[in-house]
Amino acid sequence: MLKLAVLVSGGGTNLQAIIDGIADGTITNTEIGVVISNNPGAYALERAKKAGIPAVCVSPKSYADREAFNQALLQTIQSYEPDLIVLAGCLVVIPKIMIQAYPNQIINIHPSLIPSFCGTGYYGLKVHEKALERGVKVTGATVHFVDEGTDTGPIILQKAVEIQQGDTPKILQQRVMEQAEWVIMPKAIDLIANGRIRVENGKVVFM
Repeated sequence: MLKLAVLVSGGGTNLQAIIDGIADGTITNTEIGVVISNNPGAYALERAKKAGIPAVCVSPKSYADREAFNQALLQTIQSYEPDLIVLAGCLVVIPKIMIQAYPNQIINIHPSLIPSFCGTGYYGLKVHEKALERGVKVTGATVHFVDEGTDTGPIILQKAVEIQQGDTPKILQQRVMEQAEWVIMPKAIDLIANGRIRVENGKVVFM
């Protein structure tokens, strides 16, 4: 049984997709051990409580500096002994100590087809604003392992989404979530839970 720690910052729609995927059997051999947010007001914490999942807030505002927060976050995660850490709309910069403690055991969902519209400063609506500004015809989402770079880890799955005439960043964000993020995040977790992928030479290999 793959035990997850899901890290969230906001509404938790990707968390809900994981909860639903486990409930309906799309994600097998998996349980969520804890949901952790850096934001005490995150609706994702309510989603976790409704599903009977431990919900914890570790806020940077409670600590003297970033290093103390990073240590507290790592210790909180370790106390739940997860096999995989899932960043589901988590806006915290993941510290090196965490990446070193969990090599190829942290995955993230990014709302573009990496390497397009990714890296420092590309998060949330900004990704979709930049895609529309550039006039690309196709965007999408990517699930990848987290390494010490920003959106540079091995890619697990990607799904394309067409951009339509008249799209606003908000409309595009919703379509990318519905057609890509909520589809490939559960699928990636299921692949990992069933030993179907591994990382070789910095790339994901399917088994």
